Amino acid sequence: MSVRQISIFVENQTGLLSEVTSLLSENKVNLRALSIADTSDFGILRIIVENVDDAAAILRENGFTYTITDVLAVAMRDEAGGLSEILDVLSEAEIALEYAYAFLLQKAGEACLIIRVGDNDAAEAALAKAGIKVASQEELF
Repeated sequence: MSVRQISIFVENQTGLLSEVTSLLSENKVNLRALSIADTSDFGILRIIVENVDDAAAILRENGFTYTITDVLAVAMRDEAGGLSEILDVLSEAEIALEYAYAFLLQKAGEACLIIRVGDNDAAEAALAKAGIKVASQEELF
């Protein structure tokens, strides 16, 4: 059960990130989670939104380059050891983590870890075996 993430390629120019987020805001696209990675020339803004197709259309219509990637949204305890528990399961299953970022959920004590791995099905199976829940796109909203 994967979640669709949008990765937007943004040149490292003052104000361009603001332009992207303002565009999404003006079109009522709510960002549930985001991560920014950068190099000297460009950045990658990774976002989780409720309606991926609408957000993608807005980006496309305004000339932004993006990709849509399937990632896993893993339920995580918002306390010491919550992240370690998930990473230990993945490590024991010999599943390499490409990247991850987390955000808090509205319910106290709960967080969500977005992970990108080479094999979503294997990761989901290993996590399920350990009693760790993977959320769907709908469950995040």
